[in-house]
Amino acid sequence: MSDTLTVLITGGAGGIGRVMADRFIAGDHRVHVCDIDEEAVAELSAGNTGITASVADVSSLADVDRVFDELIGTHAGLDVLVNNAGIAGPTARTEDIDPDDWDRAIAVSLSGQFYCLRRAIPLLRRSRNGSIVNVASNAAFFGWPLRLPYTASKWAIIGMTKTLAMELGPEGIRVNAICPGSVAGPRIDGVIQRDAQARSVATEDIREAYQRQSSLRSFVGGQDVAEMAYFLASPLGAKISGQAIGVDGHTESLSNGFD
Repeated sequence: MSDTLTVLITGGAGGIGRVMADRFIAGDHRVHVCDIDEEAVAELSAGNTGITASVADVSSLADVDRVFDELIGTHAGLDVLVNNAGIAGPTARTEDIDPDDWDRAIAVSLSGQFYCLRRAIPLLRRSRNGSIVNVASNAAFFGWPLRLPYTASKWAIIGMTKTLAMELGPEGIRVNAICPGSVAGPRIDGVIQRDAQARSVATEDIREAYQRQSSLRSFVGGQDVAEMAYFLASPLGAKISGQAIGVDGHTESLSNGFD
């Protein structure tokens, strides 16, 4: 990218959010991250002078307002919002899901994106290269047994993305969703472990079943997702909007053979 951009990445102190932050910093852009993990935020801030950061829970409207106040106080504007924060939610049959677990999954993974959007959009209108990247999931292409709150939130993000692309396109703001497959790392390890426990089968059997869901028979890496976010925010993505883009090795099905 030729122009230096100001980028906000939610959930940016760990996982794929951290990889995305590193990618934008490597491209000489200004990055502000927010994350609920106070220790991860402190570690990231200490090791990267080009990154500013806030500790925040995106499901809290007050926290999101504070993040944007801090962002504006430091950077004065915004060019790219990467709506990345989300949680896995419970793994259980629908009738066994605790309503509090449902509420928490929707609050973080869906309402948190909305809270950030409502504050980001007025800033993006003043940008010459306004772009929104909402992180969804390949679960938005299928149903996913035992993962109802997670899947519901990701399908909703696709609808939100397409609606916002229509609303904001006439103002030159691009809105896209990235739909990663299973991303190698601690988060998917935890999902696999919980799924194995729920089904009373071996963890490695679940891992192999998840990998068989992709035509490439492998998990994606955080760098794969980061490169797509960087591309969409760049001039190379200038005519891409309203898309739900799979970075998943082509998911054939989310049925894993145990259902």
